[in-house]
Amino acid sequence: VQLVESGGGLVQAGGSLRLSCVASGSRFSINVMGWFRQAPGNERELVATISSRDGSTNYADSVKGRITISRDSARNTMYLQMDSLKPQDTAVYYCNAQGIYWSGILPRSFEIWGQGTLVTVSS
Repeated sequence: VQLVESGGGLVQAGGSLRLSCVASGSRFSINVMGWFRQAPGNERELVATISSRDGSTNYADSVKGRITISRDSARNTMYLQMDSLKPQDTAVYYCNAQGIYWSGILPRSFEIWGQGTLVTVSS
């Protein structure tokens, strides 16, 4: 299973960006997907997660009301719509997925990360 992110870039404060994350592979099922970010000198932190089972979402307090996570299960694609961006949102954004894949007839759990996409918000 692989994850590929896209959509990062440079935007002015107050602007918007939409990140995408596509999962590919064979014989897998994703339970939860999420976005994390890491700014220079900081640890990686949670931005938002979304459950595949019921679509429930979870957001970091710092992004609530400005950022929306969504998923298109048919396309194995997750999105992060970011509005009212602030300079402190500048970071590398990583896609994360947890689920199960089948090796032969045996299910095995996995957790994978994308390569990251840089978001830069200028003041």
